[in-house]
Amino acid sequence: MVSSLIDHAEVIVADNASTDGSADWVRSHFPQVKVQSFDQNYGYCGGNNRAAAAASGKLLIFLNNDVEVGTGWLKPITDAFNNRPTLGAAQPKILAHGDRTRFEYAGAAGGMMDRYGYPFCLGRVFDTCEIDTGQYDHLTADIFWASGAALAIRRDVFLEAGGFDEDFQFHMEEIDLCWKLHRMGYTVSCIPESVVYHVGGGSLDSGSARKLAFNMRNNLAMLYKHLPAGRFWTVFMIRSILDGAAAVRELLRGRFRHFWAIASAADHFLLNIGGIHKKRRVLIEKQLPFKTDKLSPVLLPWRYFVMRTKTASKLLDKFGTV
Repeated sequence: MVSSLIDHAEVIVADNASTDGSADWVRSHFPQVKVQSFDQNYGYCGGNNRAAAAASGKLLIFLNNDVEVGTGWLKPITDAFNNRPTLGAAQPKILAHGDRTRFEYAGAAGGMMDRYGYPFCLGRVFDTCEIDTGQYDHLTADIFWASGAALAIRRDVFLEAGGFDEDFQFHMEEIDLCWKLHRMGYTVSCIPESVVYHVGGGSLDSGSARKLAFNMRNNLAMLYKHLPAGRFWTVFMIRSILDGAAAVRELLRGRFRHFWAIASAADHFLLNIGGIHKKRRVLIEKQLPFKTDKLSPVLLPWRYFVMRTKTASKLLDKFGTV
């Protein structure tokens, strides 16, 4: 994969203070690759921000190290950016590495989000991943967020947006960034002609309590940054009830670390609200309008757990909502 990329693009490896010798191995076997080695592990956000500063191209593609690219995957993406001036960010269609007929959890055919901040994908709702039959190929031009596993973005737009929010460290950072792009007047798309295969769970296992903790607390921070104040506090109260129910569910299952990850998210948000508020004020001072029209009006937990709606097609406006 690296060899094919070198022929068509500048390749930069972000080395977050690894200790396994991988950075030296890359330097030895692929001298054309730029290896950016850092003094510590800055996480997904910090590592990619620092690597992006070393890039010289007009288009950045953040590609996780557990992603295998498909044949000819790069050209449809570059063509889309060349042909659509308002396209700010995009992703390829992401299928599971272990079952290449099925969408992969982290992105599928593009990300969406409901009005209370619960993310889902075209092809993946909570833990239910669909078989890809091309059912979303005609809907991917107007998604809400693109997956950080394989995220393409204009370099000047990325820098203008301030890159990834490093306080997020892992998870939700790409949704936060894409929401900012919508506020800046750009669109976000999935390019279904481009296909990659993702293993998933390389940094944090999909079922880990630590992953859940990052998702929960970063989600609240993101909502506070991007929702109008009155709407946020309404959402926060409703989320407190729904998240409380989810925490009790984990407690009854004996998953005490998962219970605490959910139960402590609101406290973490409130303890750090001062710093989050400063970021919110920066966006307001830049006169970026609150952009909520692309949020799906469904209540995702109700539709999934109570109504047993398992596919994104049945959640979207075009197919009926709550």
